[in-house]
Amino acid sequence: MTTETPRRHRKAVIWISVVVAVVVLAVVGVVVATNVYSSSENAKASAAPSVAATREASTIETDDLSGTWTVGGDSEAGYRVHEVLNGSDVTVTGRTDSVSGTATVDGTSITAATITVQVADITTDSDQRDAYFRDSAMDAAAFPEATFELTEPIADAVPSGSDTTTVSAPGKLTLHGVTKDVTAELQVGLSGDGVDVSGSVPVTFSDYGVQAPNLGFVKVDDAGSVEFLVHATPVG
Repeated sequence: MTTETPRRHRKAVIWISVVVAVVVLAVVGVVVATNVYSSSENAKASAAPSVAATREASTIETDDLSGTWTVGGDSEAGYRVHEVLNGSDVTVTGRTDSVSGTATVDGTSITAATITVQVADITTDSDQRDAYFRDSAMDAAAFPEATFELTEPIADAVPSGSDTTTVSAPGKLTLHGVTKDVTAELQVGLSGDGVDVSGSVPVTFSDYGVQAPNLGFVKVDDAGSVEFLVHATPVG
């Protein structure tokens, strides 16, 4: 009897220690997982792209805008999603200036256009979120580019002077190796040495084989949007 009680006491202490260790590890796991995905519950969302917010006085000759235009500097693209992170509603925007492309203009109509975005370069305010987006969600190593290709001409798309036009652009969006028919809503205006085009395309991520994160502490909506503001200049 004199040895049994200490043994039981030691067993109880051991079991309590094991339970405490498991609880601590579980808490640490949640904290680490949260930090892996996002470093902030108040992620800063960029404003929606807008020609009106960026345009400058036009310096190009507008008598004949026909020809090939190239997309480059001062362009950006990315995504906008809603997520619930640790019980808080958060709007997240990712952006990159790794954007390229070409467009063909005939008079005031855009008859062809292709825009390409380097997916791995898209960033938010969190390196951890970006790594998850790049490696787990988008598999950028296998699918490094997202593209939008115009499939029908857009009549009267390019305005004159300081006017801005609002048009719908039917096209094909390729994301995560999957191509879908989409319609982009665009604003177009002459700006500086070229033309600015801003717009967005609504997307359902599962349609492109992309699994929106649902990790317990964070849940991302399956629906979001691809956003862009591109600056194109005439070639030659």
